[in-house]
Amino acid sequence: MKNFSIANDIIPIGEFKTRIAKWFRNVQNTGQPLIITQKGKPAAILLSPSEYDSLIYKKSFLESVARGISDAESGNVFSSAEIRDELTRRRKQG
Repeated sequence: MKNFSIANDIIPIGEFKTRIAKWFRNVQNTGQPLIITQKGKPAAILLSPSEYDSLIYKKSFLESVARGISDAESGNVFSSAEIRDELTRRRKQG
């Protein structure tokens, strides 16, 4: 996620509502997230679709790595020969 500027990227919900189209354009054009506050506290973050997709991809990748590490630590691994045999079997079925 891109860094944000406290002076430019945090706004109260009332200001967001009155100029919503402007804020949407700004987020889409700059890729900068927009933090929306309600009663002085962070309430929401507006992200561009591409920034959201990037975060979801990174989260999925990190979860996959964590599963792999967990499997390796618990001994749930395959030898190269086992993988080669499994791939050969799947190709023949395919």
